[in-house]
Amino acid sequence: MINRTIAGKELLWFNNTLVAIQVSSAEGEDGICVIEHRLPYGDSPPLHVHRNEDEIFHILEGRMRFVVDGRERVAGAGETIVAPKGQPHTYRVESPEGAHTLTVTRGANFETMVRLASRPAERPELPRPAAPTPEMIAALTRLCGENGIDIVGAPMG
Repeated sequence: MINRTIAGKELLWFNNTLVAIQVSSAEGEDGICVIEHRLPYGDSPPLHVHRNEDEIFHILEGRMRFVVDGRERVAGAGETIVAPKGQPHTYRVESPEGAHTLTVTRGANFETMVRLASRPAERPELPRPAAPTPEMIAALTRLCGENGIDIVGAPMG
């Protein structure tokens, strides 16, 4: 699943994931943003809270374990999870082949953070996996904070 081409206007490597900005928040009047993600097995962001926007995950392929406001749920292809603003949440990719998702938000906060924390993808596939350095963690934490997202805990183990 991971080696299939991702169709996007702009391809970025965001940490160990591949993202495509399918709809930018600047394109419509309501500020809706749709980001397509290819995620490797085990991928898990730190537990975090969006202050200004809900985060909606629609799973196209794979299986993921979510924790939203302390409640755990496993979801697979065709399912949608909502992490309302103000509620701590994270996920972990459980399927060995990785996962393919759409993330939908309203407003520019999440999109801006993703753009600032990413680098242009050199090819339409996942980057080489790399453990985050303390400097990378500090930079991501700062960018999140500047864009209405608070890191409140560790990734899922």
